[in-house]
Amino acid sequence: MSESHQQPALARCPGCEEPPASGDLFCGACGYDLSAVPARPDDRPTIAITVPPAAPSAPAVSPTGPPAPAVPPSAAPPVPDAPAPPVAAVQWPAASETDSSDVPAPVHRATDLPGTDSGGKPLPTTPPVRHDDRAAAVPAAAEPAAEPAEPPYGTNSPDTSGDFALAAPDPRTAEPTPTPAAGTKVCVACRSGRVDPDGYCENCGHAQPRERDHMEQELGSVAAVSDRGLRHHRNEDSFAVSSTALPDGSPAVVAIVCDGVSSASRPDEASAAAAVAANEALLESLPRGTHPQQAMHEAIVAASEAVNVLAQDPPGAAEHEAHRHQNAPACTLVGAIMAGGLLVVGWVGDSRVYWVPEDRTGPPARLTEDDSWAAQMVAAGLMNEAEAYADERAHAITGWLGADSYELEPHTASFKPDRPGLVVVCTDGLWNYAESAEEMAAAVPPEAHLRPLHGAQVLVGHALDGGGHDNVTVALLPFTVEQQGAGSACTTV
Repeated sequence: MSESHQQPALARCPGCEEPPASGDLFCGACGYDLSAVPARPDDRPTIAITVPPAAPSAPAVSPTGPPAPAVPPSAAPPVPDAPAPPVAAVQWPAASETDSSDVPAPVHRATDLPGTDSGGKPLPTTPPVRHDDRAAAVPAAAEPAAEPAEPPYGTNSPDTSGDFALAAPDPRTAEPTPTPAAGTKVCVACRSGRVDPDGYCENCGHAQPRERDHMEQELGSVAAVSDRGLRHHRNEDSFAVSSTALPDGSPAVVAIVCDGVSSASRPDEASAAAAVAANEALLESLPRGTHPQQAMHEAIVAASEAVNVLAQDPPGAAEHEAHRHQNAPACTLVGAIMAGGLLVVGWVGDSRVYWVPEDRTGPPARLTEDDSWAAQMVAAGLMNEAEAYADERAHAITGWLGADSYELEPHTASFKPDRPGLVVVCTDGLWNYAESAEEMAAAVPPEAHLRPLHGAQVLVGHALDGGGHDNVTVALLPFTVEQQGAGSACTTV
């Protein structure tokens, strides 16, 4: 009969740390197989790894004769195991205390104390090499006798300044990109790269603003500026400025400003179509001798027809199916004509015309009345102007150009100023921040009649500084009169 091996008694189960009962082969708590626990190894003295092994003993030397022969290991008498010599305690340097600035004390590094490797040799105490310090990284003995004047292009070897050479030319020293040829669109960011058909710069990759986001035009004595504003994702305003001659050879200056109705479909297309159509109609009728006020009326009708055409889907135009159940394209329009000593204005909607005299001691005036809910409340005597325009329905328009307008009612008015001044034609994106005539006059720079483009830029900036909640468009027409002492006349239709 074979003799079974007696397992040592366990104080606790290796699986759950519960004390097993005497003689149990399995833990009563977790079922751990106690018979599978390996036997405890024989105890061996711990050897200090910091103590290097003893060197081989040298032959004994007799003081009076030759050295005694070494005793072979087999003949050496057995020496009982002696206890290992005590290891000296490591003397750690004292860490500095935290000062009053609450800066943490420095941390000891491995190189702060000497040590030995596995063979008993002292470890080197050389401080760590800083890779950004070229002098420390390359020992003096290892430096080459001579270095090339310039490192090979494309290598990453450090230069004398501590920087690494770039794989591409350094933009700080690279030659400037040649200016694109005339007629090529230039990047607004780097001012040198050509813009590809997708609207990105081929030099710096900057996305270019859309053409209608900001537009400026100066034509003789008339100028206009249009900006997208700070809140809208596109510019739905449009304008047209032009000049022509009457049959007697006297000049005629025209400014048309249109504001797309955001709640309608394709408002940007509607405003652009209306501005172009009204401007073309005036350039055709004024040279024929049509009275400027009648020409303005006909121009508004032509603009309305152009916007109505946008609502008619061409046969097979599937891209317009998404707009079939939306409001038809719509916009407002306001315009001004200076011809033959007259100032003629026309409008449909809530865009406005202001008169600002060159001599600021004279009173400014607003020359149009809004087609809006607020204006109707004031005209009916139901509210005063402050109450009406404070209502959330104030800017709901009651007149516009578009296929779904109830009835087209163009408004025109004719004035004969007796003094020089400035005509301000603008959308509500501007007059929302300068509503009254006095506020508008205060926003117009004093030299605007001499520099109309600069004046228009200043007014657009005034709206943007105020919040830029809407698209902003303004046209300025300086009005000059001959010093004849004539009075003024006004006719409104």
